[in-house]
Amino acid sequence: MQNSNLKILFVVSEMAPFAKTGGVGEFAGTLPFEIASLGWDVRIVMPKYKHISDQYTHCMEYVCDYPVNLDWRKQTAIIRKIDYDNGRGRIPCYFIDNAYYFDRQQMYSNPDDAERFAFFCKAVLEMLPKINFMPDIIHCNDWETGPICVLLHHQYKYIDFYKNIKTVFTIHNLQCQGNFPKDTLSLLSLGEEFYHPDSLEFYGSVNYMKAGIVYSDLITTVSPTYAKEIQMPEYGNGLDGVIRKRQSDLFGIINGINYNIYNPETDPYIYQTYNYHSLENKQVNKSKFQNEIGLEQNSKIPLIAMISYLSDEKGFDLIEESIEEIMQMNIQFIILGTGDPFYEDLIYSIQQKYPNKMRAIIAFNMELAQKIFAASDIYLIPSKFEACGLNQMIALRYGSVPIARATGGLADTIIPFDMQSFDGSGFIFKEHCKQSMLFTLKTAIELYNTYPSAWKQIVLKGMKQDVSWNASALQYTKLYQKLTER
Repeated sequence: MQNSNLKILFVVSEMAPFAKTGGVGEFAGTLPFEIASLGWDVRIVMPKYKHISDQYTHCMEYVCDYPVNLDWRKQTAIIRKIDYDNGRGRIPCYFIDNAYYFDRQQMYSNPDDAERFAFFCKAVLEMLPKINFMPDIIHCNDWETGPICVLLHHQYKYIDFYKNIKTVFTIHNLQCQGNFPKDTLSLLSLGEEFYHPDSLEFYGSVNYMKAGIVYSDLITTVSPTYAKEIQMPEYGNGLDGVIRKRQSDLFGIINGINYNIYNPETDPYIYQTYNYHSLENKQVNKSKFQNEIGLEQNSKIPLIAMISYLSDEKGFDLIEESIEEIMQMNIQFIILGTGDPFYEDLIYSIQQKYPNKMRAIIAFNMELAQKIFAASDIYLIPSKFEACGLNQMIALRYGSVPIARATGGLADTIIPFDMQSFDGSGFIFKEHCKQSMLFTLKTAIELYNTYPSAWKQIVLKGMKQDVSWNASALQYTKLYQKLTER
């Protein structure tokens, strides 16, 4: 393909399987490999955290080390490397090692995060000539990497090695922005002129997310709908005006899921593997799962599932308002997750009140989650907002029909069922309110009970829908080409 020799460096704060807390880790563990499979020279760099498994740290090779200036002090960056194969191919993964900053119990929410990630960003830029890698594009992700964009733009571009490097900045979650005191500027070797509303200043703070938005060459986010939503005050978290100024450089590209992991044909955690040619085996998963959790083994009762962090953001305010009415329906309900103690107590109390219908499991358990996707008939996602969402795509892949609010990636990945044509891969409701959710849930359950052949078509439509990273990778490569041709 044209420009197949472009060099891309992904800079991330986390990456599966080394360290993952959310969507960035999943993104970094899949998209770069898809792009590399198209013939591009792709590399990844992230911090070397304390809790990265020994199976990986023992394989890391020492590359180099060097000092990094932070205001009046210096810290040493040690570069380590693994050539990692995720099943789609092998690419170099670099790790910035510094025990003072990254040998911590937690990856984020440390009191010195401004300094930790200032060090990381500077260390990444200083690393490039030392490993003899001159990327055409540095692809930054979320607030932890935002300073790279301003540092490259205002400091490093005057050095020949860096002058042609472009930046792409991806917003995964605009709620987390990295707001720090004004003196953070000195850590970044930036002067007072950057403490301005048109630069890094944000309501009395220095904002790392804003650094990426203002100073990157192109901005992406993880779904087309979210790209529109974050330009509105309701979703912009105070940065909507800044984003609107750059709307011509903003692109929404939907994430995908890793088909090597989320595949009902090969999943080692489920009772019986299956595909859209063998849906009878999905019923085997449902029956055995019902037996395992102590619910009636009945294929005619729809099993509704939620696997989620328990919070208002994920729509549990609607669950609280409507749970009694849901429990009056002829359904079974399974909720897996942890979160707000109020909602943990709520779903436990509902289980105690309706032991023949409800199961609440307060845990994070991937094996159990896979069983739930394979066993459930309906997957409920009443989120207030969802930048992209992963679970609705896994549900589609496993033949669990999603019912979701039309926000972010949920709106972009679920094909709404049409009562006239009987076509679609799931059900969508627009308003974040009890009435809309209940009406849509009742509509789906009625269809499940009354038109089993139509329900099967919805299941098949979802299972055949392409929710892989292939299309996303192609869109990113087109953006990279567009950027380098400017």
